[in-house]
Amino acid sequence: MAATAKKFGRVPSGVARLATSPELLNGFLKLSAIFESTTLTALEREVLIMTVAARNECHLCVAMHTATLTRLAASPELVTALRAEAPLPEPRLEALRVFVHTVMDTRGEAPAEALEAFTAAGYTQRNALEVVLGIGTYTLSTYANRLTRAPLDEVFAEHAWHAA
Repeated sequence: MAATAKKFGRVPSGVARLATSPELLNGFLKLSAIFESTTLTALEREVLIMTVAARNECHLCVAMHTATLTRLAASPELVTALRAEAPLPEPRLEALRVFVHTVMDTRGEAPAEALEAFTAAGYTQRNALEVVLGIGTYTLSTYANRLTRAPLDEVFAEHAWHAA
């Protein structure tokens, strides 16, 4: 949990609630660290995380990762679009967002055209598999945060979000 505290300046309530199952928390932290080591950039990883968080309606996750995007100096237009589940202003990141949705919608059986569009945007087959890793990792956390009804930490209040 030290890495999580370092990243957010404290241990978020959601992480503390995951700790009631040390196995779940350990699994999430390990998967998250592995996902952080992928060839996707930090901004691309956050786009994926926000896409999963908004799709899975995790208010806490969207708020936390809005804070992360802010620290990464992401454009306000990008953050707003991610939070609204709207098309992104940057074509490459939009290709990533669309591919994440396609992989989620098809439970991994994305049509060849979807993979071709993803790679045409400059991504690789390796990146496609890293998307699967990210979806799995952050589906785990969004589901757990929703199940435990993790409250929004005061430090993330300025980034509060509610599903449309």
